[in-house]
Amino acid sequence: MAHPVTFIRPLLLVLSLLLPMLAQAQSESDAKNVEGAIYIPMQPAFVVNYGGEGRLKYLKTELSVRVNDIHTAAAVRHHMPLLRNAMVMLFSRQTEDAITTQQGVTQLRETAKAEMIALLESEQAEGTDVLEVYFNNLIVQK
Repeated sequence: MAHPVTFIRPLLLVLSLLLPMLAQAQSESDAKNVEGAIYIPMQPAFVVNYGGEGRLKYLKTELSVRVNDIHTAAAVRHHMPLLRNAMVMLFSRQTEDAITTQQGVTQLRETAKAEMIALLESEQAEGTDVLEVYFNNLIVQK
């Protein structure tokens, strides 16, 4: 009868060769599952003055960015200060008509998305597949 150690050594060798392959297959599977629906909150909320001269008017909003893959998500997170600055500038130059109508808010979302894509491309960020920009809330004080 063979000694039990002679069976364990080959089994351990096979397991040690298979485990890295299984871990890689799992990580590729996880990456595929994540692609297509990654939401990145832009926190903290934006609070800006808008509307130009006259009485001060305030806008408070929280944004989330939907990206298509992990590379774009990494680029958005890495360039978050740049993107936040661009959003502050965009919101502060809005007129009252632009943010108090449904059509204006929709246009603002599209403009925010276009600015984010342009900034990421200008920074030569890998993967600039920003799908949408969503307002989690939008509060306007006239």
